[in-house]
Amino acid sequence: MVEPLQKTHCGTGMKSIGNKKIQLGETSWIFGDLPNLIAGALEIEIFVCQKCGKVEFYQVQSNDDIEKAKCPSCGQLHDMDYPKCPFCKHNYYA
Repeated sequence: MVEPLQKTHCGTGMKSIGNKKIQLGETSWIFGDLPNLIAGALEIEIFVCQKCGKVEFYQVQSNDDIEKAKCPSCGQLHDMDYPKCPFCKHNYYA
């Protein structure tokens, strides 16, 4: 999950309303939907302000490229989906 930007004009935080896939490409008169099929889709996470209704989109990281986290204890990089550092066992939720 992406951490949304804080609102600037109304001061309210953004709330995630889920992930969606947006179709890339175009439908053409000659080739029909073929360019859409070739272009694929982009997965995004959608955030909305409950107060003013502003909507923001953030690209979702693909599963092939897991984001890395730096351990504050030992400084080693590891996949950020671990609840504790696999090297020094530092617990992030303690």
